[in-house]
Amino acid sequence: MSTKWRKAKVALGLNLCMYVPGTHDDFSPSLDADGRFSDASTVSPVAGKSDSDHSTATSQIPSSSGLRFSKVGSRSSKKTCAICLRTMKPGHGHALFTAECSHAFHFHCIASNVKHGNQVCPVCRAKWKEIPVQGPSSDLIHRKARINSVDWPQDDAWMTVLRRLPTVRMDSPRQIPSIFHSSEPSVFNDDEPLDPQPELLEKNSPAKDAENSYAETLEIKTYPEFSVLPSSACHENFTALIHLKAMFTRMSTNNTTLPISNQTQCAPVDLVTVLDVSGSMAGTKLALLKRAMGFVIQNLGPSDRLSVIAFSSTARRLFNLRRMSDSGRQQAIQAVNSLISSGGTNIAEGLRKGAKVLEERKEKNSVCSIILLSDGQDTYTVTGPSGANPKPDYQSLLPSSINGGMGCQIPVHTFGFGVDHDAASMHSISEASGGTFSFIEAEDVIQDAFAQCIGGLLSVVVQNLSVGVDCLHPGVHINSIKSGSYKSCLSSDGRGGSIEVGDLYADEGRDFLVSINVPTGHAGEKTALLKVGCVFRDPISKEVVNLKAQEVTIQRSENVGGCVVSIEVDRQRNRLQAAEAMAEARGLAERGDLGGAVSVLENHRRVLSESVAAWAGDQLCIALDAELKEMKERMASRRVYEASGRAYVLSGLSSHSWQRATARGDSTENTSLVHAYQTPSMVNMLARSQTMPLGGPSPSPPIRPGRAFLPSPQPR
Repeated sequence: MSTKWRKAKVALGLNLCMYVPGTHDDFSPSLDADGRFSDASTVSPVAGKSDSDHSTATSQIPSSSGLRFSKVGSRSSKKTCAICLRTMKPGHGHALFTAECSHAFHFHCIASNVKHGNQVCPVCRAKWKEIPVQGPSSDLIHRKARINSVDWPQDDAWMTVLRRLPTVRMDSPRQIPSIFHSSEPSVFNDDEPLDPQPELLEKNSPAKDAENSYAETLEIKTYPEFSVLPSSACHENFTALIHLKAMFTRMSTNNTTLPISNQTQCAPVDLVTVLDVSGSMAGTKLALLKRAMGFVIQNLGPSDRLSVIAFSSTARRLFNLRRMSDSGRQQAIQAVNSLISSGGTNIAEGLRKGAKVLEERKEKNSVCSIILLSDGQDTYTVTGPSGANPKPDYQSLLPSSINGGMGCQIPVHTFGFGVDHDAASMHSISEASGGTFSFIEAEDVIQDAFAQCIGGLLSVVVQNLSVGVDCLHPGVHINSIKSGSYKSCLSSDGRGGSIEVGDLYADEGRDFLVSINVPTGHAGEKTALLKVGCVFRDPISKEVVNLKAQEVTIQRSENVGGCVVSIEVDRQRNRLQAAEAMAEARGLAERGDLGGAVSVLENHRRVLSESVAAWAGDQLCIALDAELKEMKERMASRRVYEASGRAYVLSGLSSHSWQRATARGDSTENTSLVHAYQTPSMVNMLARSQTMPLGGPSPSPPIRPGRAFLPSPQPR
C-alpha cells in the first residue's frame, strides 16, 4: 500500500504546473490550471440537495501541494468502484480498468468520465498519461489510439482503448491563485482598448449611399388579413401583419443582389459570462462548463472582448474585459481552467458584478451582452422584514444598467443547467433584461447551447430598431398591437403606435400583428389603411437609418364570395395563440391543477389543427403542435413538471415572446420549432460545436456575417 501512495505522490508532484496552449493546435479546453480537469472527478451531487448540503457531503481537504482531495474518494478501495460505488469483481459482466496509479474502476464508468473531459484519477487526482476510451462507438476511436497491452480483465463486449495524452509543458506559467482570494480593483475601468482595425476599415470603405447600402439591410413587408373586402362591410378587429427581416445581402448600384462572401466586417461584441461555480457544479458539470467556455473563447474574434465572472457564495471577476487576440485567448483559457467548485449560489451578486464590468468600461463595443449560467437555487437572496427568505424578485434586484438605467438595456441570456435550477427566476431575469432563457436538461449539450447563443451575438447587423405605425384612412383606428415581450405603445387617439424591437441578427425576422377597425368603402377603390416605417442604427457606421415606409392596403369590391385569409397572418396568429395557451397552462400547473393544464394544451392542439395554415401544411403549425404535445407530456405528474416541465415551458415562452431561438430540454434540435427562429449564423456555430473533436482544438474563428460595402462597378 505504501508503494502505491508513493507512486500517487510522485504523479501529483509532476503535475503542479499550468498547461496553457501556445497555439490553436495545442488547445485543450478542458484542462485546468494544473493541467488537470479540475473537479471533473468529484462525485456528482444527489438530485434535490442544495449547494450547502453538497458542499458538506463532498468537503475538500487541502493537501501540502495545494491540491484538493475528496473525502468520498479517500474511502474507495480496490474492491469498490470510486465512481459508481459498486463492487468490482472479475466475471460479473463488466470490464475493469486499472490505471497507472494502481486504482481500479469499472471500465464503462471511467470511460464515461473521460468522455466528459476528466483525465485525472478520481481517487488520488494523479494525472494519467494514458486514458481509457470506450469502444467502436466512441468519437475518439478515429484518433491515434492503441489497444491496451496490459492484461486487464475484459469480461464483456467493452473494448479497452487507451489514448496517450500530450506531455505537459514544464515551462508554462504557475497555477493561478484561488479566484475568490485574489485582489480585485474597486472600479472596473481597466478594460483593454478597442481594436482600432474596424475604425480603419470603416474610414477606408467606399462612400455609403443610404438607399443602396441599406436597402437590403432591413426588409419590411406588410400583409392584410384579407386582401379584398366587400365595400359595404366594416370590420372591428381586422388584422394586419408587419414582417421585418434583417437581410444577409446588399444591393449593388445596378440593382442586383450580391451575397456576402469575402467581407467579414461585423459589429464587435463586449461579452460578460457570469458562471455558477457553487458546490453543486462539482464533477462533470464543471468540466463541461470549462469545455463550453473554451469553445466560446476560441470563436470570439480579435475585436471582441470578453470578461468572466465566477460566483458561488460571493462573486469574483476572473479577468478584465479584454480582446480575444491570441494572447487574450490564452489568458482567458488559463483563467477559466483555474475554476474550482464550492459554496452556495449568489446569483444576484454575480449579476451585479457582471453589470459593473459593462457599466464602468472606458471604451464600448457596439454590441454588449451578459450570459448567465446556474444549476441551483439562489441561497443568498434579500430577506424579508420577518426574517423569511422569500422567492427573489429579480426585477428589483437587477442592476439599473441591465434594466436600461444607463440609457441602453443590457440583455442577459440565462441558461438553467440541470433539473435543480430555479427556472422561474432565470426566466424572470431574462425577461426583465431583454434576453432569452434556455433550459439545458442534459449536461453534454451545454456547449451547443452556448454556441447557438454566441452565433447570434456575433452577427448583429441592426441595432435600436424602432417600428412606427400610423393610420392613413381617417376612419381607421388601432385597437391593439401584439408584440410579445417587445415594448409597444399606442397614441391617445389610437391613430398611431410604435414597437421597440432593439437588435436583430443577420437573417433574423420579427412578426407583429396589429388589430384595427376598417370602415365601409366604395366599390372598386383601393383603401390605404396603415403606414409602417422603421428607424435603426447601423452597428458598424453608427449611422441612424430611416427606411421608406410601407403601406397596408386592401381592395374594396361590390360582390366578394368567400374571403381568403392570408396564410402569413394566420400562421402568426397561431403562434401567438399557442404562446397564450402555454402561459395559461403554466399558470394552472403552478397552482397545482395539472389536469386543467393538460386540457388547455390538448384543446389548443385541436384548434390549431383546424386553422387555415394547418390545412395548408404550414411547417410552423406542425412544429407548434409538436411543442404543445411535448409540454403536455412534461405535465403528466407533479414530479415530472417540477423536474423539467416548468423549465421547458418557460424556455418555450421565452423563445416565442422574443421570436429568438433558445435551447430546449436535452437538445438544441429536439423539435423543428427551434429552426423557425434559428439564423444561419446560429446553425453554422452549432455545426462547429457538434463537429469539434472532444478535447481537440477548435477550428479558427468563423467568417462572421455583416453587410459588405462593395465598390460600384467600373464602367467598361
